[in-house]
Amino acid sequence: MLRVVGTAGHVDHGKSTLVEALTGTHPDRLREEREREMTIDLGFAWMTLDDGTEVGIVDVPGHRDFIDNMLAGAGGFQAAMLVIAVDEGVMPQTREHLAILDLLEVPRLVVALSKIDALEDPEWALLVEDDVRRLLAPTAYPAAPVVRVSARTGEGLAALCESLASELRQVPGPRDLGRPRLPVDRAFVMSGFGTVVTGTLLDGSLSIGDEVVMQPGGEHGRIRGLQTHRRAVERAAPGSRVAANIAGLDVHQVGRGDVLSLPAGYEPTRRIDAYVRLLPDAPASLRHGQSLKVHLGTADVVAKIRLLDRDEILPGESGWAQLVLTKAVIAAEMDRFILRRPTPPATLGGGLVVAALAERAHRRRDARVLSALEQLRLGRPADRVLVGLSEAGPVRVEEAGKAAGLTPAQIAEAMAELVSDGRVVEIAEGGDSAGESVYVAADWWRRVGGKALKLLDAYHREYPLRAGMPREEFRSRLDVPTRRFEAVLSGLATDGVLTPVGTRVARADFEPRLSEDDTRRLAELRRRFQDAPSSPPSIRDCRLAVGDELWALQTARGVFVEVSEDVAFDSETYRRIVDEIAQALAGGGSITVAQVRDRFQTSRKFALALLEHLDATGLTVRIGDERRLKAVANQNPGSPSG
Repeated sequence: MLRVVGTAGHVDHGKSTLVEALTGTHPDRLREEREREMTIDLGFAWMTLDDGTEVGIVDVPGHRDFIDNMLAGAGGFQAAMLVIAVDEGVMPQTREHLAILDLLEVPRLVVALSKIDALEDPEWALLVEDDVRRLLAPTAYPAAPVVRVSARTGEGLAALCESLASELRQVPGPRDLGRPRLPVDRAFVMSGFGTVVTGTLLDGSLSIGDEVVMQPGGEHGRIRGLQTHRRAVERAAPGSRVAANIAGLDVHQVGRGDVLSLPAGYEPTRRIDAYVRLLPDAPASLRHGQSLKVHLGTADVVAKIRLLDRDEILPGESGWAQLVLTKAVIAAEMDRFILRRPTPPATLGGGLVVAALAERAHRRRDARVLSALEQLRLGRPADRVLVGLSEAGPVRVEEAGKAAGLTPAQIAEAMAELVSDGRVVEIAEGGDSAGESVYVAADWWRRVGGKALKLLDAYHREYPLRAGMPREEFRSRLDVPTRRFEAVLSGLATDGVLTPVGTRVARADFEPRLSEDDTRRLAELRRRFQDAPSSPPSIRDCRLAVGDELWALQTARGVFVEVSEDVAFDSETYRRIVDEIAQALAGGGSITVAQVRDRFQTSRKFALALLEHLDATGLTVRIGDERRLKAVANQNPGSPSG
């Protein structure tokens, strides 16, 4: 198994030297770092533990001036090695680094008491260990192993490796949501290969040949090569250190904080709903409207903090906030972040991303909003899926868990539970995706059904003779996602709320109400059609006789069939004529306008309009001056056409 372990600790406590003693690789890669004997940026090394666990080590700077670089590497740690020089003990950056690991909820911790060879008084080590235990007590690591080591003599290195292996065995495997993302901590050009980016892969796998996008900029490329823990691989698994060679991507388009993902994986966001916690010894409180630096993954960005449940969060307290970012980032639900004050620089606290794509500014102190956010943070998988569905409208099952940060198996199980107990409604997709299912929260579905009835009732009152509201107008006023409108329409029809009528939508139990005058005028018009079935009145005359609304209703119901802008037949006559023409042509024969005119004792105007209509509907095809059945004509494609 591949694991990522990070170092942490005060400057000059021997982190990089200890990494070199463990791995044989000095992680400081910059000449300035070597000259100053101080880590400035992230360094990397690799080792294999005795139990076969392959470990990528991310070495971070300990100096307070480079805390931003430390934070860029800490997001992907599965365990951390807190290095404390025994001759100096706990120092300011020791405390800050430990607080950051705790806020990020790095799963496991091992403390390395370094430089044990330089200690003259053995009692001093016991005092330092006691101090370390007091430091760890209020954190998530009160029982973390403390190992005395010397990078110079090798003392304790084997015990340190054993402790790392033991702690890593207790870390669950990295989650695989099928949505890989690689927060970039380095980008460079390798001669002969092009752009290479590195980072710790999260939430899914990447393979050679994958089409990828660099977010939030949106630049596209393709994975040409992959390395994980210094080995070339065809596929990189989540939780591993990865170097990806990207074709089609210029190195100048990439920076630390960008995220490599599949094209449909993530959307940039500038508004995040979060649960925020301040450190007990934070040097200041957090006030509504304050601007702070947010460290999320490998990115750092300034954000305005909107507190949702109070005006101020005091040291040691927690609360709900919305982060309004000054630039877009890629985030996912359940990500953790750090909040730092820019000047004077200090770590105040951190938090948990609950909704990565918050669509709007929430009203403050809104009990419904706070309850939904709490449900996302603490609820069971089914509850978390339901909160995501409550405002999303119809979604497919694979989309339903995006807002919940769940695996596909968890989403499927949660959806089955929600459908079974009636909290979610399954409806069939419409349009090009007919046959697939989408899901909606039952409350959302009831609201949409109620709104649909109100819209249709109002329309029917205003236009009692129309067959219904035009579909496009109904879609716009119902205000549901365009790509899911057909699913909503199909579901509402299945539920008996409405009935699609051609290009219109009507309430299911709607019946147009004809006045006595309407009934009389319609009867007179039908007599005119009966008196001259093959030479009926023009559409203009029909509209004058019964009015536009009543005429539209009759054509929508199929009582009359419009075959051109000015020619219509009653439905019985239309069917009779079309059937006779189809039978006459069935044996491969043909018919002309003149023959139709004579056969049905009509005029050229009506015969031509009818045949052009049959051409348009696909029943016939024109070949010169004749019409043939299209299916028959297609069997003889060499025939001349006019």
